[in-house]
Amino acid sequence: MNNSKQFAKMFTAQIKMMFRGKQVWFWNIFFPIILMVIFMIIFGGGSSDSFKAKIAVVDPQPNATSGMLLEQLRQIPVLEFIDDAPVSKEIGTEWVEKQDINALIILPESERAATIQLIVNKEDEQGVTTQAVAGILDKLVQQANLAVVGATETFRITTESVSSGADDLSYADFLLTGMIGLSVAQGGLFGMVELVDMRRRGLMTRLRMTPANMNLYGMAGMLVRLLLGIIQIVILSLIGVFGFGASLHINVFSLVIAFIAGGLVFNAMGYLFSSFSKTIEAYMGMANIASMLMMFLSGVFFPLETLPEWLQPVTQVLPLTYFVDGMRDGLIYASGIASSAFWIGIGIMILWGVVSFLIGSQVYKTKSFSATR
Repeated sequence: MNNSKQFAKMFTAQIKMMFRGKQVWFWNIFFPIILMVIFMIIFGGGSSDSFKAKIAVVDPQPNATSGMLLEQLRQIPVLEFIDDAPVSKEIGTEWVEKQDINALIILPESERAATIQLIVNKEDEQGVTTQAVAGILDKLVQQANLAVVGATETFRITTESVSSGADDLSYADFLLTGMIGLSVAQGGLFGMVELVDMRRRGLMTRLRMTPANMNLYGMAGMLVRLLLGIIQIVILSLIGVFGFGASLHINVFSLVIAFIAGGLVFNAMGYLFSSFSKTIEAYMGMANIASMLMMFLSGVFFPLETLPEWLQPVTQVLPLTYFVDGMRDGLIYASGIASSAFWIGIGIMILWGVVSFLIGSQVYKTKSFSATR
């Protein structure tokens, strides 16, 4: 049997195995959906209009200054008072400790007092809501100081958001495309587990005793997972657009090139892990380590520039970094394939894939499968 017919039969066999395997559909389709929805809810958040911070106010000795500050606090729409009237410090502190409120504001005790105290929970001290309340309070104090001396503001800060893509892009789009890249990558990294199971049951030994070409078998498995990757992209994109309001601006050429390169790379890495693994547990351990390492160091959730400077060189050698960039280019930025950075990323991914596949193939050729049963 020539190689083309052998490859076709192996591909058909693995398609049938995929449809029969319920675990394959769960880990490659349903689990990525669950994972994406969870992360989109956690990190995607909502619009700035829906932001609210629950606070309470302590007014130890009501006076003109505290009354003026309290009135200004009530006019800030993002501050939600848990109680309309001021509360005691003891009650307010207890609410903060129990995390019933985000912050407790203690107003000045007299007209001459110059201190406004902010009490927050230590667990949330560096949280976004706490930092927002502190910033609002700082702005309020600055305005109060200007009013006291009769001065007016000389300088103001205005903010404008720009993007290399379309004007309607948002963080939801950035996160959605990162999650799509991560899901396709995980499908490849974890998708070769059946090879380990076949070895455990002795099926791989029997296969080696036939004229079957192991390289073709591995390539057939990769192609099956590429088809699963296409299904992942379609389903996750639809959920992102209709469920989270994401905006897609597709460039077909860069999307197809990045997808094929990335899909082959991570399937090759999964193939490499399977060649070294004697048990399913060992395979899953290696795949989990690789997945977790790249998940947080490849710009899936946040731009790479937000990482510590000493970590950023590590991100430049991880294949998921360039795969996520390529998927974003194809799905939201639509800048096309003319960029040199795009092809550098593709080249680095291909290098990872070729090295992984060649090492895995060599291990499968030389390793004694009977000794690992």
